Amino acid sequence: MNDPLTEMLKGLRLDGVDYSRCQPTAPWATAFPKQDAAQFHFLAAGSAFFQGPSGAWSELHPGDALLLPRGDAHIIASAPDVPATPLAALPRKPLCDGIVELECRGAKSGNVLFYALMRFNVDSLHPLLQLMPDVMRASDLAASEPSIRPLLDAMQREVEMNRVGAGGILSRLADVLTATLIRTWVEHGCGDSTGWLTALRNPEIGRVLAAIHLDPAHDWSVDELARHMGASRSGFAQRFAEVVGETPARYVARMRMHQAHQWLGEGQRVAAVAERLGYESEASFSRAFKRITGSPPSHVRDVAKRQPRAPATDMLGVPQGA
Repeated sequence: MNDPLTEMLKGLRLDGVDYSRCQPTAPWATAFPKQDAAQFHFLAAGSAFFQGPSGAWSELHPGDALLLPRGDAHIIASAPDVPATPLAALPRKPLCDGIVELECRGAKSGNVLFYALMRFNVDSLHPLLQLMPDVMRASDLAASEPSIRPLLDAMQREVEMNRVGAGGILSRLADVLTATLIRTWVEHGCGDSTGWLTALRNPEIGRVLAAIHLDPAHDWSVDELARHMGASRSGFAQRFAEVVGETPARYVARMRMHQAHQWLGEGQRVAAVAERLGYESEASFSRAFKRITGSPPSHVRDVAKRQPRAPATDMLGVPQGA
């Protein structure tokens, strides 16, 4: 088996669902609402300012890329004092290869921005997603990962040249860049001495966490997990709670509901998911799901039906099954 952290990253896949381009003329500002997917921005040419979830403004330069892994609300603007237009209010028209043109104020200006929604095969229950910062900036991580700059340069060429097939190439590059940013952050940007990632790197607890994540639907018992660690039941439970910050039973329950959330998002019936997880009734599963996630399973299914899904890719941007 690979080390536990590698196993976590292998299980994280990307599912890009929406790509768009905008060429606004100043003054302009667009408000991007909170999304149930990661939001990605790339400034191919021109200038812009970004207001993140904290409310602070920062300037963007050509070749800058931003990833908001939890899809928090934010604003992109020509200047901080420009009133923002909601994203939904911008007219759209097909451009090419699944990319749409957002008809921002002005047209054919020197500003060229690329936007993408990227859905992961994990939701907010996943510890890795919970630990990510509100915003990842490519320039901050490029010093630790030499492949980021060539990816940004390639994206810039595709956005500006608008060649045949550019849309497909651009969307794939965005997927790969997103995966690279996350991997670089995991390897270099999150080395604190506490928390879930530290637990994952723990030689004893890491094996247990990897086992749970490789089979999250299994109803792991404390005895089974203790055997993975090679410890007594009581010794394991105490050590797990000390390192991870919650009991093994609570952690297993959260991961099982995460798996249920994924299946429901794929369109599976609530009754079928309850049966796959070993619940005696749909009602008992629904109660457990709502207690842990805060929403009934029917709500997850309804949302999934309204959202188109593109072919999933792995952490290297390769389509699953390729």
